[in-house]
Amino acid sequence: MTKNPLSMQFDVEDFLPATEEEKAYLVQMRPSSTFFKDGCKRLMKNKVAFVSMIVIILIALSSIFVPMFWPYSYEQQLGVQPGMPVDASFNNLAPMEYSRTEQTTISQGGKVFPHVFGTDAAGRDYFIRVVYGTRISLAVGFFASLIVLVVGMTMGSIAGFMGGRVDMAIMRLVDLIYSLPDMLMVILLAAVMRESIGDSLDGTIFQAIGPNILSLFIIFALLYWCSMARLIRGQILSLREQEYVLAAEATGAGARWIITKHLIPNCISVIIISTALQIPSAIFTESFLSFLGLGVNAPMPSLGSLASDALNGISTYPYRLAIPAIVISLIVLGLNLFGDGLRDAFDPKLNQ
Repeated sequence: MTKNPLSMQFDVEDFLPATEEEKAYLVQMRPSSTFFKDGCKRLMKNKVAFVSMIVIILIALSSIFVPMFWPYSYEQQLGVQPGMPVDASFNNLAPMEYSRTEQTTISQGGKVFPHVFGTDAAGRDYFIRVVYGTRISLAVGFFASLIVLVVGMTMGSIAGFMGGRVDMAIMRLVDLIYSLPDMLMVILLAAVMRESIGDSLDGTIFQAIGPNILSLFIIFALLYWCSMARLIRGQILSLREQEYVLAAEATGAGARWIITKHLIPNCISVIIISTALQIPSAIFTESFLSFLGLGVNAPMPSLGSLASDALNGISTYPYRLAIPAIVISLIVLGLNLFGDGLRDAFDPKLNQ
């Protein structure tokens, strides 16, 4: 029997408790997650960024572990032995080519490890020099970006939270630094440090890299932090008026506590993205300076110095210029694409 729609009688069945199956059907809750987990999931779905991350990881691991079992070192001149005449057949070998001495050893039943990329004009294995050059470039890019992160995060946080005259003074300093030609400052500082502290580095851990790379780190600490500071300052200005910051101030929390415990964690997405995009810029700067002869000291190789040395025989051995150029392109392109993927994954404004 159909119920009269104008009837005031209630249907008792409508007030019965729902069964567990009905609850599970109606209430489909999303599993608990965090901002970092959600960002990682979005990053893994970005195929371009994921492939770029894999390429960068493989290049970094190769630069670390390949020298451990490679039979040649980056500074070993294969045709030079103490008390023996120089064997020029080791010089300028093509990829997978053997010298006369090595061919004789092979003909007698011996085993010789091949030169994958050949040798350079001094008889040094070119593959291991490219691997070491990659290690140097990645290390310089990482540590330079770390310096920029620390200095920029500190200055930007202070300027954004303190405001007033402190903010004005720091921002005017940023404007002054932006007016300085950074490449000219790097070249001048490298020349000054080479003359002033070049000999004092002998016997230290900095002897291999030389004063030029130290000057590059100093320039990054002095000049390249401005963009990071401006980004973090803008984030701090928008966050310092939030209720949780006002509540922390009301309870007597100090500026350092508020910045480190509340403001910086809420800027972590901007910090990660900016740092990831700063690394390829630092690598390209180091390669450019090494190409000009202002990079690491010889015989320590760098991708830029390898490309510069290859110019002397570019018409005869063009692959020596192509190999470090391709490696630099892969690293910079991979880091840029990975940084773009991080921005798309961790920027809340792009995921609304």
